[in-house]
Amino acid sequence: MAGVKVAGFLDDDPSAALGLLPFRLPHPFPVPPHLGGLGDLRPIEAHEWIIALGDLARRRAMLGALAGGGYLADRLGGEHPTCVIHPAATVSPSSQIGLGAFVAPEAVVHARARVEAHAIINTGSIVEHDCVVGENSHVAPGAVLGGAVTVGTDVLVGLGSRVLPGVKIGNGAVVGAGAVVIRDVAEGARVAGVPARAIRGGRAG
Repeated sequence: MAGVKVAGFLDDDPSAALGLLPFRLPHPFPVPPHLGGLGDLRPIEAHEWIIALGDLARRRAMLGALAGGGYLADRLGGEHPTCVIHPAATVSPSSQIGLGAFVAPEAVVHARARVEAHAIINTGSIVEHDCVVGENSHVAPGAVLGGAVTVGTDVLVGLGSRVLPGVKIGNGAVVGAGAVVIRDVAEGARVAGVPARAIRGGRAG
């Protein structure tokens, strides 16, 4: 997939790789070797790597561990993150995709958009022209960012949501599934609904 050969994976559960899950679905890909637990980062020293966790808090914690171990430097060869762009994604040549970012199948990243390090542009989502998606943020499947939207760091833009052009979403905010965001969202806020409004407690997306 995406022209990347998987050398192995780190997980505290050695059976976590595709094909070793309990239901053992058949698939055409060989199972990559288990290289160790999440607490031992030494196996990545010879490889480029990417964080394959969907939970933003866990991803941020892992980024902290990687930074502490000196693995976030942009080096040639191993010991630094790579970006993965699925061949079924559409990415403008004038866009920028940061190290550690993942662009999923059928996602679209338009002209002059910038996807920063370790962000996820998930299946079928659209990042329109001149958008910025901050570090470690997740644009969930089917979400659409209109032109010149700015998404801060550690933001979740929920399933099927819509963000109107020019809107700014602050660091750590959560946009609920199916929301339509028509105005700026404050840092750490949780919004949901049509049009999106701030909510208290619970999960927005």
